[in-house]
Amino acid sequence: MNLSIEIDEHSGFCFGVTTAIKKAEEELQSGSILYCLGDIVHNDKECYRLHHLGLHTINHDQYRRLHNVKVLLRAHGEPPETYETAIRNNINIIDATCPVVLQLQKRIQKEYVQSDKDCQIAIFGKHGHAEVLGLVGQTNGTAIVLDSISDVRQLDFTRDIRLFSQTTKPLRDFQDIVRYIEERIQPPATFKYYDTICRQVSNRLPRLLNFCVNHDAILFVCGQKSSNGHTLFNACKSVNKHVYMVEGPDDIDFHWFEGCTTLGICGATSTPKWLMEACREAIYNATF
Repeated sequence: MNLSIEIDEHSGFCFGVTTAIKKAEEELQSGSILYCLGDIVHNDKECYRLHHLGLHTINHDQYRRLHNVKVLLRAHGEPPETYETAIRNNINIIDATCPVVLQLQKRIQKEYVQSDKDCQIAIFGKHGHAEVLGLVGQTNGTAIVLDSISDVRQLDFTRDIRLFSQTTKPLRDFQDIVRYIEERIQPPATFKYYDTICRQVSNRLPRLLNFCVNHDAILFVCGQKSSNGHTLFNACKSVNKHVYMVEGPDDIDFHWFEGCTTLGICGATSTPKWLMEACREAIYNATF
């Protein structure tokens, strides 16, 4: 097989996910029984690896029934009620909330407390996403979630608007929403926006697109639950039509690479490096 394979050095876990997994591994190595509220990362294979190390993933209903245990909060963050439950039930919280997300939560909470009750706090983010649920929780559930620019129509442009963003949303889409609101806000109503997108994530996109155009084909390794992954995958497809998404080595169709001389392997902020390396080994060991 005459195929050169390169793994994108900028793909893989972001800082927040890396820190959360490190905290989980440290607790598990000490012999502690450790629960995690929700999947620690949107990648089933990494969750499976940690499960075999002893990490127990639970949902919020199960969490509320626990007492006197250790629970890790993943990088996505949690609403205030999660911490209130911990106090009531004597739960020892291992807080792995990403510092970028934590800062955003505090900014939204401050805006909610200080703003006039008639002010609309809007969050550009995915409905139901773990991070977004934590952000909305800072406003006692009153924040308006904007999944796309079409959702902006639900805002009242005669009232004050304060706009924030989920940390992993595309910067260009956020800027489009800002322009849309600026063109429609009706004085004396005011509009203020806060660019709260994580640059470690947003800066990956131009690098990733450059990586994709320099290879005949691209293998994009990503869990199906990763919204960031699907966004990046679609961006890759826009510059290279030979982009294939897999969750792991078992999903690879080796016929994809027939006639190729260069193959790039990349992934989302939730994709572990070891999984991309496993895909590379599977391709090297394949018989074409």
